[in-house]
Amino acid sequence: MVAMPIVLPPTVMGFYLLIVLGPAGAIGGWWVELTGSALTFSFTGLVIASCLYSLPFAVQPLVTAFESLGNSKLEAAWTLGATRMDAFFSIALPLSIRGYLSAVALSFAHTLGEFGVVLMVGGNIPGETRVISIAIYDQVESLNYAAAHQLSAVLILVAFVALFSMFFVNRPWHQR
Repeated sequence: MVAMPIVLPPTVMGFYLLIVLGPAGAIGGWWVELTGSALTFSFTGLVIASCLYSLPFAVQPLVTAFESLGNSKLEAAWTLGATRMDAFFSIALPLSIRGYLSAVALSFAHTLGEFGVVLMVGGNIPGETRVISIAIYDQVESLNYAAAHQLSAVLILVAFVALFSMFFVNRPWHQR
């Protein structure tokens, strides 16, 4: 289920998130009762939808990081009296930091260019839910290619920095 956003068209996921996060939806209805505002067409809803859409890109590096640890270090901690939570926070988490950093970088880079989920759940509200990918689309639609080029260049630069950071973090220490 976590990998579904990789193959599912973003508009399909966006549609179902719109239903679930909407005021009549299971999560959206609860949110309205709790806060008095809707998740759909809000920054909060946009963040939730983006996180769900990018979840596979966070899970993969984390799984790899935890698998690379093996069980021996955790088992040693348990034999010395550490609880599972102690072992996680004092051993697994610090040793998996590269996986966490990669997860953040990949998820962020993936979310930057997202269009379908963002448009379905967040709309295109200037100053609240308008994101750069939709702004580029709006500029192209109005034939303002110069502005579209400028926004695209910013997006390319930010994506490059995010990916470069991920690759830098994942290089072995002696190669940096």
